Amino acid sequence: MGAAVSERIILGPDCVAEGAAWLGARDPRFDRALAVTGPLPTRLREDGFSRLLGAIISQQVSVASADAIWARLEAAGLTGLAAVRAAGEDDLRQCGLSRQKASYALALAHAGIDFATLRQRPTGEVISTLTEVKGIGVWTAEIYAMFSLGRADVFAAGDLALQESARILFDLPERPKEKALRAMAEDWSPWRAVAARLLWAYYHVEKNREGLR
Repeated sequence: MGAAVSERIILGPDCVAEGAAWLGARDPRFDRALAVTGPLPTRLREDGFSRLLGAIISQQVSVASADAIWARLEAAGLTGLAAVRAAGEDDLRQCGLSRQKASYALALAHAGIDFATLRQRPTGEVISTLTEVKGIGVWTAEIYAMFSLGRADVFAAGDLALQESARILFDLPERPKEKALRAMAEDWSPWRAVAARLLWAYYHVEKNREGLR
């Protein structure tokens, strides 16, 4: 995983722990959340075409359905960039993709993205490049930057679980919308990606404890 110019990269658990300690020192509510979540997961993943293809497949379907489609794509040899680029829409649909998602997969394959170069580009440029591709929204691009590129200061403010977790942790009257949560997250820079990890972990604790409305 390459380093981005002048941006902090999360390389492992020590980086996440450093960010969590910084957040806890900045706001005692993060410290309270850490006390119930325990150490945060690193959640780093590989980068590249296949990761984004998997994200497209997972949109608006269950985990089981996405896994089944991915297994069929793997069996057909259609998870790599060159193979998908050479495939037709019918080939992808035979593996279980809808017509819309097949078009998204082909758009990604033909987008000409240099995934190795993305590792060196600023996060804003990464998100801009990815969201130019049909079928990839801001949330998907931010998740890719956060976990596949290890960017420490990116935050997926459109994520409903993050919004609900912030409502509970900060005792807000209602779930903050994306714009409001993004503004809140500015105070968590340069460790916004660790704040996201903490809020997700806190969400799962609270969900298991008492359920969420």
